[in-house]
Amino acid sequence: MNLLRFFTAGNVDDGKSTLIGRLLFDSESISTDIIETLTRQSKNKGKDTNLDLALLTDGLRAEREQGITIDVAYKYFSTEKRKFIIADTPGHIQYTRNMFTGASTADLAIILIDIVNGITEQTRRHSIISSILGIPNILVCINKMDLVAYSEHAYRQIVEEYKIFSKNLPMHQVDFIPVSALEGENIIIPSERMRWYSREPLLSFLENVDYRPTEKSEESRFQIQYVSNYVDTMTNTITRRFVGKILSGSYQTGDRVTILPDGISTKISALEKYGIKTHIGSKDEIVAIQFEDEIDAGRGNSIVQDNQKNGTSNELTATLCWMDNSPFHPGQKLILQHHSHTTKARITEILHKIDIKTNREVYDNSEEIGLNEICQVSIKTADPVLADHFLSAGRTGTFILIDENTNNTVAAGTVLKC
Repeated sequence: MNLLRFFTAGNVDDGKSTLIGRLLFDSESISTDIIETLTRQSKNKGKDTNLDLALLTDGLRAEREQGITIDVAYKYFSTEKRKFIIADTPGHIQYTRNMFTGASTADLAIILIDIVNGITEQTRRHSIISSILGIPNILVCINKMDLVAYSEHAYRQIVEEYKIFSKNLPMHQVDFIPVSALEGENIIIPSERMRWYSREPLLSFLENVDYRPTEKSEESRFQIQYVSNYVDTMTNTITRRFVGKILSGSYQTGDRVTILPDGISTKISALEKYGIKTHIGSKDEIVAIQFEDEIDAGRGNSIVQDNQKNGTSNELTATLCWMDNSPFHPGQKLILQHHSHTTKARITEILHKIDIKTNREVYDNSEEIGLNEICQVSIKTADPVLADHFLSAGRTGTFILIDENTNNTVAAGTVLKC
């Protein structure tokens, strides 16, 4: 059973949290005790008859009190066909940074549009960010169809407007579905009130969509998280085992591998998963690797296959979303963290900023990057980094920047060139 990661985004109060709540509720993915808790909370908000389904994802007290989503809220559910991870991302412009991080690992984006308000500035912004992050599939959910008496004409009008807006965006696939999250129309079963819509409802679409995970690079990537010394009491010997998660590809006993950045070549002599010996380890599995040679390696070092691309570099070109309230300033001391590997770094050049209202490159010679701004930059690192192009390799092409003085995470980035 494969896994689909998707996120929801849209204008404030377009119904993102309600849509997710409806999806979970109608697919019977909520336990009885949670439903009872939601019923009490809904009554406290003055909703005597209907559950406030948005409460399922609006997990922070501040956002519940304000009725908005501030942080990225994650929910997990599954059907007989597929497992799902949902990220409910914020709609407010000041929380662009939250949306950027919530969307960076997604296979699909659900862009919600309130049919009454139509396409807004935030709709455009969320769509542009989705295209920047290379989300392979965009699903435009046109919500609140109940407010226009489920009008096909109103739906078609929004569809055409979005197609005109998005025609120049690099999107792999765009689909459209009319729904009413509040009334549960076209969420689990086809809507009787929208018989003019002949395609499948939302859940069926999510179960069947081809998000083409095979397009991602399967070059093997493994970063050491820690080193374990194993004492064999039978032979009275100590062996070193290198533990971590396989980020992509696979490893098996007998593979010739290289330890980076030092370039040491060796062979895998043994593999373990959860203390049990195995012949092969695959993507997302946590394994312990043992080599036939005594290798001096530690946390953050990478293990790659000898026969695959495995170059490292001290220079990166990246798309960056600034997440700190204090703007970037030239000379700022930074730490780049790429999974378990950390190294000192500095931004050497701001190549251009991206206007997330128009998707245009802005060349303003600015030396600062402000909160929620997205730009392309050149980065120089103290130690060599093994990173892949984000659009071809996904998670191995992402990193964060940490301020060396405050220890704040100040930016999230995706690699364009390494």
